[in-house]
Amino acid sequence: MRGADLGRYGAAALAGGVLAVSFPPRTLWWLAVPAFLVLGLTLRGGRPGRLGFVFGLAFFLPHLWWIQHFLGNDFGPWPWLVLSALMALFISAAFALYPLVARLPGAPVWAALLFVLQETARALIPFNGFPWGRVAFGQVDGPFGRLASLGGAPLVTFAVVVTGFGLAAWLSRPREWRRAAALLPVAAALVVTVPVDAQNGTRTVAVVQGNAPDIGLGLLAAGAELRANHLRKTAELAARPGPRPDLVVWPESATRTGDRDPVLDRMVDGLGVPVLVSALRDDENSVIAWRPGTGAGESYAKQELVPFAEHIPLRPLARLVTPFADQQDLKAGSEPGVLGVAGTRVGIGICYEVAYDYVLRESAAEGAQLLVVPTNNAWYGRGEMTYQQLAMARLRAIEHGRAVVVAAISGVSAVVLPDGRVVQSTGMFTDDLMVGTVPLRSSLTIATRFGGALHVAFTGAAFVACAVGLWTRRRRRGVTGDHTMRSSSVEAGTPS
Repeated sequence: MRGADLGRYGAAALAGGVLAVSFPPRTLWWLAVPAFLVLGLTLRGGRPGRLGFVFGLAFFLPHLWWIQHFLGNDFGPWPWLVLSALMALFISAAFALYPLVARLPGAPVWAALLFVLQETARALIPFNGFPWGRVAFGQVDGPFGRLASLGGAPLVTFAVVVTGFGLAAWLSRPREWRRAAALLPVAAALVVTVPVDAQNGTRTVAVVQGNAPDIGLGLLAAGAELRANHLRKTAELAARPGPRPDLVVWPESATRTGDRDPVLDRMVDGLGVPVLVSALRDDENSVIAWRPGTGAGESYAKQELVPFAEHIPLRPLARLVTPFADQQDLKAGSEPGVLGVAGTRVGIGICYEVAYDYVLRESAAEGAQLLVVPTNNAWYGRGEMTYQQLAMARLRAIEHGRAVVVAAISGVSAVVLPDGRVVQSTGMFTDDLMVGTVPLRSSLTIATRFGGALHVAFTGAAFVACAVGLWTRRRRRGVTGDHTMRSSSVEAGTPS
């Protein structure tokens, strides 16, 4: 391998590592732009598919390190390594198409759309996809994140990537000032504002974080302890002097009960306010509205089940990478997550679902005034996973102009305003009670109304750009071949 090629691969790896550092819990969101600037320069003259794989691997290995904490003691590094490599292959495949668009006018735009395209593909395949690590999820602390209110995660990712690639194009020809248009997404992001006013009053919401032991897969046998922790902490809430909250939220996996539970009935009756309880109901991972006097009511069933955990594809192979291989598959829900509780339309996305665009978009479109995300992050130790997921919830707040309440079994639980700001949060692996007042909003953002259509448009534009690039390449080759034939004919003295 030549020195120039080694330099390109090294630069691609550096860019991927820098992108990983830009994500929470750090607030270095701005590093994403130089990461794509370096990658854009690296792609010129190299092998884009291979460089994309190196970039992707250097990003996903540190970004998904929490999987190693989760499974490493029992399964070794292979689940972490294989998943990271699989995700990197999507970036590799996208950039293998880069030569088709590199010579088109506005090449940075089309290259950025290719990157959005691979994020879309990762959220769909295989087995319902794995949308973790989208560039947009690292931008909640910067101005790019505000663009989520206009076009959701796809627009935020596009703005970051096109800025980096555009700057790379400008640096290659700095005298062509029109290329400085790469800074237009920055200007657009700076002028976007996200309202936080209460359009429909406020609600006081309490989150019960009962905590869990940091024992990884040992939690499979700790269900009774988790339930006892949350019952104890809820009893503390009931014993507090002063006014009651309007609504109480339990995190995912705090109990496994379904419809009939006298203990929960007494708990909710003692509180005198409804509680959103995450539990199994009819083989569905559900959030149940538990009300004083009437008990378990309507529920929302999780639509996006975690592959190799809540549904098990390829069971013989799954035994090599997951402890859940012999468990029965849960059933996926099919209805948007909106529950009428505490005089409020509450939108629900359970844990993993916060990474999928459509789940909370449907809730907001169906009239949710507040969004709630119960989650169980206790499996993953003290790493970055819980902060990465909180960043997703913060982006959803901006995207839909709704306050978001995150209830995590061992932290980090948080109250997030509609502009993505965290106004309250808990620590990790500690029991805690968090009570906060949040604004209720009903107006729909542009992203809520048209975000799905914009995503489809981005996908279509990427394919159209590739088709045009392919047609242009073939036409150019045809012209070159015709010119060569004419030259040969002239040299041979024959008519062309």
